[in-house]
Amino acid sequence: MSEQVYDIFVIGGGINGCGIARDATGRGYKVALAEMNDFASGTSSGATKLIHGGLRYLEHYEFRLVRESLMEREVLWAMAPHIIWPMRFVLPYHKGGIRPAWLIRLGLFLYDHLGGRKLLPPTATLDMKKDPAGKPLKALFTKAFEYSDGWVDDARMVVLNARDAADRGATIMPRTKVVSAGREGAVWAIETENTISGEKRQFRARMLVNAAGPWVDQVLSGTFGKNQVHNVRLVQGSHIVVRKKFDDPRAYFFQNPDNRIIFAIPYEQDFTLIGTTDRDYKDDPKDVKITEGETTYLCNAASEYFKEPVRPEDIVWTYSAVRPLYDDGASKAQEATRDYVLKVEGEEGQAPLLNVFGGKLTTYRRLGEHALEKIGEAIGLKGKPWTAGSSLPGGDFPVRGYEAEVTKLKSRYPFLADPHARRLIRRYGTRAAMILGSAKTIADLGRCFGSDLYEAEVRYLIEQEWAYSATDILWRRSKKGLYLSKEEAAALDSYMAESHVHA
Repeated sequence: MSEQVYDIFVIGGGINGCGIARDATGRGYKVALAEMNDFASGTSSGATKLIHGGLRYLEHYEFRLVRESLMEREVLWAMAPHIIWPMRFVLPYHKGGIRPAWLIRLGLFLYDHLGGRKLLPPTATLDMKKDPAGKPLKALFTKAFEYSDGWVDDARMVVLNARDAADRGATIMPRTKVVSAGREGAVWAIETENTISGEKRQFRARMLVNAAGPWVDQVLSGTFGKNQVHNVRLVQGSHIVVRKKFDDPRAYFFQNPDNRIIFAIPYEQDFTLIGTTDRDYKDDPKDVKITEGETTYLCNAASEYFKEPVRPEDIVWTYSAVRPLYDDGASKAQEATRDYVLKVEGEEGQAPLLNVFGGKLTTYRRLGEHALEKIGEAIGLKGKPWTAGSSLPGGDFPVRGYEAEVTKLKSRYPFLADPHARRLIRRYGTRAAMILGSAKTIADLGRCFGSDLYEAEVRYLIEQEWAYSATDILWRRSKKGLYLSKEEAAALDSYMAESHVHA
């Protein structure tokens, strides 16, 4: 049994777990975190990748959540301008649509004024006969509303929170499953098992945080032996990626006749991302994948708007995830609250347990602050809220400084092609120089695995960001899986397996 006692042990390496671990470590708590798979391998990499206020949540009167989300957009953008940036959304309107124009205008007015918007541009009305946004759409749509929200590389946001927590002193353990946790008076005794090596370790902690996302109830019933727990409603959301449908940098917000909405978003320069669906999910979250019905639904819904229909054969990639929404008894999946709920368990003198239910990418930082309030009440306060003015690793440049960073990188490394330099700044920000080091030519970056993915970047991801397999790199740390062939991906996997043998 390790002698040291941690203040906080976090179960779950999604956005909420990593966000809480980072915040707590920065305040001076001694923190350990265990994630049974790779970071962001569940819900946190299966999102629509938006930092948004949640325009449609206004219909369900979720004003507190919308206000908090709207306020967070610019805070997060300032924290991570390499992986978060503003995006304009075009909401096409036609008479006889499911929502009248006055209701949309009212919603957008609230959206503009509810959350202290300073840098993001306000709502505008577009004439779709003249605006380029009308070009890819059917002539039926002559008018549209345009508003601001943000885009995020979701999986990178998670791993950067984990990296920063580790840099500040946290013990961060991916591919590590909590096999048991029990109270020994005022302390938790926790046993973990590394899912690769099988190594078992014991930890002691004054407080346990259950941030297991879709597995939060499974942790309660499996690890703590609680029967019949039902705190979260699992809702499947699936997305399809097709070859680029339009050249405009703006995204579309489409309203469907069934009252649901989908987005069509420019994705990784050459593609369009379409999603999401909302359906209740009853199986193990690890087995989630898009259904034929969801594929048909997304193709049909997008085809209602685009002149050129979206067909199943256009799809180059799909992804699916399970959102663990707090079960508030809502009748429809799309009506279940997107707000988060934090609950502390434990009698006087017993080691406390904090359960995290729900949450979304946009509010993860505020969720972390609220979690730290509860942790402070339970085991004693340390430090003050600090994350609002901080930067995530690589994000220490001004919110509108992306182009300047690209120019700087290209002048220091003139051999980089423009798209390559832009991608490195988008993924790593100021830390791109850590990857490139003293390279004078492209050959100095080592073996090319396909596209512009070189050995220097792969080594950085293994050493600095816990990447273990080709999947970790191709679909979470980068989206190069869209560009590499099966043979190239297999070669990368072999290289990484070899690297671990010699590590």
